[in-house]
Amino acid sequence: MAKLAPDDLAQVLSKLPKQNNQNVIVGFENSDDAGVFRLNDEMALVQTVDFFTPVADDPATYGKIAAINSLNDVYAMGGTPLSALSIVCYPQNGDWDVLGQILEGGQKAMNADGVVVLGGHSVDDREMKFGYSVTGVIHPNKVVTNAGARPGDLLILTKPIGTGTINTAVKQGKASREAETAAIAAMTTTSAHPSRAMVRVGANSCTDVTGFGLLGHAYEMAKASKTTLTIESKAVPLLPMVLELIQMGMLTRGDKNNRVYVGETVRMSPGVSSEMQSALFDPQTAGGLLISLTESGAEQFLNEVVDAVIIGRVSAKGGYLIEVS
Repeated sequence: MAKLAPDDLAQVLSKLPKQNNQNVIVGFENSDDAGVFRLNDEMALVQTVDFFTPVADDPATYGKIAAINSLNDVYAMGGTPLSALSIVCYPQNGDWDVLGQILEGGQKAMNADGVVVLGGHSVDDREMKFGYSVTGVIHPNKVVTNAGARPGDLLILTKPIGTGTINTAVKQGKASREAETAAIAAMTTTSAHPSRAMVRVGANSCTDVTGFGLLGHAYEMAKASKTTLTIESKAVPLLPMVLELIQMGMLTRGDKNNRVYVGETVRMSPGVSSEMQSALFDPQTAGGLLISLTESGAEQFLNEVVDAVIIGRVSAKGGYLIEVS
């Protein structure tokens, strides 16, 4: 199951009436990762929801990935997740042991990050879907949005990309065991530690890389921040076999949708291969955080989060929102 095309969704959201509430710190206007609502001068709620069809054959792994993916949005805002509600779409005549394993896998992942599953909602659906609504907290003055990137910042990515391509290849029996294992490892790795680290070092901006791909989410950051993001394609970490699988045609519908979404706002250097371009547009599940940090902040962050890498920098807004070299 793919997300709705982001360009179509943006047009629908732009027509909704304005909501005038002084306690809304982050709404949906800048396509941020989660909503933030001020409760008082010391505390705000961070709220998000996400669910999708299976991305792993093992039910417990699917549940864990769904949990990690949902928690990502709270972590991207610099928040602390506290509770979750499960969303279950499952066939009435399905195997209930399988559903139990999905729920257990998700709950264990939530509990491991200190989050309590309070309940949920289920519907009869021929196509299985699973995910969570997550609520967290944050200080109103410490929210990390996608609108704070500043010229001179470095761009850091905390996970390799390519899960969309590999998941497609797994379904068609084309992915190697190494690629499948690496993708599952990436999707089941929590962003709790990178989130806490970026808050400690004073990140200017952050977004998690999920359904709109690296370039789709970078586009949202650049647009909201009124800057240009320069991304060095050779510095972007890839999961095993991603370029080879793309060359074999293992692409999702999101590749096309995400290209339409960013439109003419991205400039690709001639040396960036078509396969690498597709990797940059590849929809991710439970992807990493894309963080904008000062140079000194980036150095501190990389000392704490050893798997993260610098993939580019932020500059004053130019003719394009994104430039890929």
